[in-house]
Amino acid sequence: MILAFIGLAQQALADGPYKVSKTVKVGGVGTFDTALADTVGRRLYIPRKAPGRITVFNLDTLEPVGEIPDAAANGAVVDPKSGHGFASSKPVVMWDTKTLKTIKTIDVQGGPDAILYDPFNERVYIFSHTAPHATAINAVDGTVVGTLDLGGMPEQAVTDGKGRVYVDIRDTNKVAVIDAKTLTVAAQYDLAGKGGRCSGLAIDVKNQILFAACREPQMMVMLKAGDGKILDALPIGSGVDSAIFNPSTMETYSAQVDGTLTIVKEVSPTSFKVEQTVQTKESAKQMVWDSKTGRILLVAADYGPVPTPAPGAAPAARGPMVPDSFSILVVTK
Repeated sequence: MILAFIGLAQQALADGPYKVSKTVKVGGVGTFDTALADTVGRRLYIPRKAPGRITVFNLDTLEPVGEIPDAAANGAVVDPKSGHGFASSKPVVMWDTKTLKTIKTIDVQGGPDAILYDPFNERVYIFSHTAPHATAINAVDGTVVGTLDLGGMPEQAVTDGKGRVYVDIRDTNKVAVIDAKTLTVAAQYDLAGKGGRCSGLAIDVKNQILFAACREPQMMVMLKAGDGKILDALPIGSGVDSAIFNPSTMETYSAQVDGTLTIVKEVSPTSFKVEQTVQTKESAKQMVWDSKTGRILLVAADYGPVPTPAPGAAPAARGPMVPDSFSILVVTK
């Protein structure tokens, strides 16, 4: 009876309005990382490696429109005001969003990984797992404003647009709060064992709530942006790598490498529930949300068998990527 109840509960979570409505196989060689939906310019940017470049698609049709070469990046952002794009590469590549032509390259320290554009003062934050953990760049002219020590390995970051930037710190199980005016760390919020190795972060700006998506344990932790008070924690899938809040539906999406998309509903500023678990595709841990159409776009690929490791070597996490299997999954209601 217990097993039957669990099965029914899992089925109930799987049932819901969201579904994978379309899969677009775009192919191409190289691994992929954090994508960006430019909802104003209607373009989708996807970093690819080996060779390093950023592939660019029409956000509405998902047809290719070009690429930014020589950018071995882990992410990209766009400043719609200046029309400048930036890649979390080393050096950082800055381009014109209309022509996709490179404007300049910017030397930075550390190992660029995550990236964030903050409209509060038109700055781009380049995050690194090694010091300096954050480098702030002026989005207008590409100059380095300063660097910052976050006390650990940063992952996804969000902004409230009012002078506060929040960053998952993966190895300390905390959320760092950056004062964008002074470029200093204003606070460190401890997740108190509710979640660890957090790799996704989303924010409800109106109600000032953070959603930290964590891997160990596999939980979505909700906390107040103002003081870090933990409100709740709910289970999600395995291997989360991104989270997004949708203010029009009051839902937070988290994408996991196990092929699940968890949807957490904010019933009220103090009440939350797992609304649906959507089966997507293994490796689909990165996503973007198109605020104009309401679509969620995930990137994924097929992988072959894990090769036998050399004597004394640790086994690989997955096998080689199957050529031309790279795809964009469209999730809609």
